[in-house]
Amino acid sequence: MPLTSASGRRRLRVNAESLVFVVDNDDKSATLACHCLRESGYWTRSFDNASSVIEEALNIPPSLFLLETAIPGGDGFELCRRIRQAKQLANSAVIFLTDKSNQAERVSAFEIGGDVYIVKPVSPRELVATVRAVLRRSEQPADSAVARFGAIEINWLSMSVRVNGEEVRLTSREFRVLEYMARHASRCFSRKQILAAVWPSRTHVSVRSVDVYMNRLRRKIETDPDHPVYLKTVRSVGYRFEGSKEPFNRAKSAAA
Repeated sequence: MPLTSASGRRRLRVNAESLVFVVDNDDKSATLACHCLRESGYWTRSFDNASSVIEEALNIPPSLFLLETAIPGGDGFELCRRIRQAKQLANSAVIFLTDKSNQAERVSAFEIGGDVYIVKPVSPRELVATVRAVLRRSEQPADSAVARFGAIEINWLSMSVRVNGEEVRLTSREFRVLEYMARHASRCFSRKQILAAVWPSRTHVSVRSVDVYMNRLRRKIETDPDHPVYLKTVRSVGYRFEGSKEPFNRAKSAAA
């Protein structure tokens, strides 16, 4: 199926920043999702099975995948795993859209790298709002030297962090943990996933080391470490970095 937008069904040049892959073998559900997204200005590509999704995504990486958990040619969970294993798709978000309201399945969806888990039926307005919110969270340019998340300013190149304009001293490992979480803002990670990313040679490192570093970071960047705004605990899963909860204090930043 060609890429389409609200302006017509002809094949057009792709703006990958607003491209959504909809993978759902329920024709009615897929058609409705594509229509709602196109009406809101997104490009869409629809698939009724998993067989060619990765190949097409590597050719034209979408900003977001909307996945049904049960699809022919491999389930949505396996497809999500393959997406997360592809470096070219590292910045693509994944939303699961499913008929099942199952706690174990929801946890699995987050553990393998899903960003949001939505149970059908979902209103068109809610679907579009969720897509916008997920894409907005990762709108910081990947090659930008400085990223801002609410009151936090992170300089990737100098490995420095400011909170409300005040510099916060982090160890190299603390910065790497924060960097990994912030670069994948709003995505849930298990302790094992964080450990594998930040401690690649982890022969004698326990997964509980992740908890230790999260606690250290909370004491340094959170106003109230016991009620964190940025480094959130996701019960039964692990951790998530949540941005844009507070306005960035530009005046303090400039003064510093």
